[in-house]
Amino acid sequence: MTAMVYPVVLALLGGAAAMTLYRLVRGPSMLDRAIALDVLTAVVMCAIGAAAVARGQYSALPLLPVLTLLGFVGSVSLARFFAGRAR
Repeated sequence: MTAMVYPVVLALLGGAAAMTLYRLVRGPSMLDRAIALDVLTAVVMCAIGAAAVARGQYSALPLLPVLTLLGFVGSVSLARFFAGRAR
């Protein structure tokens, strides 16, 4: 049963990454690109977690809090930058 789950998860994460990359390249505004980059960070975090479970090696899991903080700080700094430009 679990052997069927991993290819499905891989396909779903690959599809999500492909759609996010499309929005990252094609986005009409910089805010769309910033949100796409944040979503791509979340997809990469999910892929790291799924790979850790699939392999049974959890040594890569300390990367998840680092990526979480990087995504949060990046999103907040971009939001503050764009809020300052709107005035």
